[in-house]
Amino acid sequence: MDNIIMINADQVYRQLTPKECIGLMEQVFAGEESGACIQYLRMAIPMPDGNVMAAMPAYFHDGFFGMKILSVYPQNSLAGYPSHQGQILVFDEAHGELKGLVDAMSVTGVRTGCCSAVASRYLARPESSVLALIGCGHQAWSHLRALNELFPLQQVQVFDAVPARAKAFAEDAEAETDLPVKACATVEEAVKNADIICTLTAAKEPILAKEWVKPGAHINAVGACAANAREIAGPLTAAVRFYCDNIESVRHESGDYLLALKEGSIGEDHIIGTIGEVMAGKVPGRTSPDEITMFESLGMAVEDLICADYLIRKAGK
Repeated sequence: MDNIIMINADQVYRQLTPKECIGLMEQVFAGEESGACIQYLRMAIPMPDGNVMAAMPAYFHDGFFGMKILSVYPQNSLAGYPSHQGQILVFDEAHGELKGLVDAMSVTGVRTGCCSAVASRYLARPESSVLALIGCGHQAWSHLRALNELFPLQQVQVFDAVPARAKAFAEDAEAETDLPVKACATVEEAVKNADIICTLTAAKEPILAKEWVKPGAHINAVGACAANAREIAGPLTAAVRFYCDNIESVRHESGDYLLALKEGSIGEDHIIGTIGEVMAGKVPGRTSPDEITMFESLGMAVEDLICADYLIRKAGK
């Protein structure tokens, strides 16, 4: 145990910058497509009182494997604890030795926005300058910082179901980025004229409608990660060019896809491909300036694992 490196949340936020993480996520998307890494479906184990243990294993051919393990306790906020807690375990491939433990929630917090930024790099119009963030929790910061690395942003428009949270985020984000950040009263107002839209909520029912999204926009659908929950209305899902991080995960876990399929808005062939396939030239990305593109982000253990291994190696130098 003496040789195991342990990295807490504060260390993650200090050591894993958006710029570095964007590079790691490009490696993941390319590696999953080339077979350099292997991604498995997450396992969710129900426990008493509606609590869940989740385990997400993955393997990289270049020297490490591991698992992200989480506890999900929905009522924890009432007792002053976070609802999601967990660790990423990283093992050395050569001898199966445990190399380190890294706080999972902070890694997820950073890498999720970076995944959306990479997807946007390949699907959004390069000149995209107006960003809409729907939901002003931690992921709003992750997405703002990552997308600001890659696009010439000139305006940010935000909405949250709690208006005070949207107002506070807008003030703090404006101070950090020097960009104009507007807190909006409705989702419709927030996405008006937006080039890139990120849905980052815990919504169970659709919050984003087709008629609100302008031609040529790109959507990062991030918040809904269960088969019975969605943020994107069926007609909008039908209208977009639909991409994802992992097709198997979408067919098992994506309410944005499965519920639209169930109601007949789309067919099973609606998924064009993964971002890795776009990067490899196996499927086309955006083919015209007026298309609406969408990235369905469910998250993959390989994304967490490569970040954790990077941090462990960095700490061991």
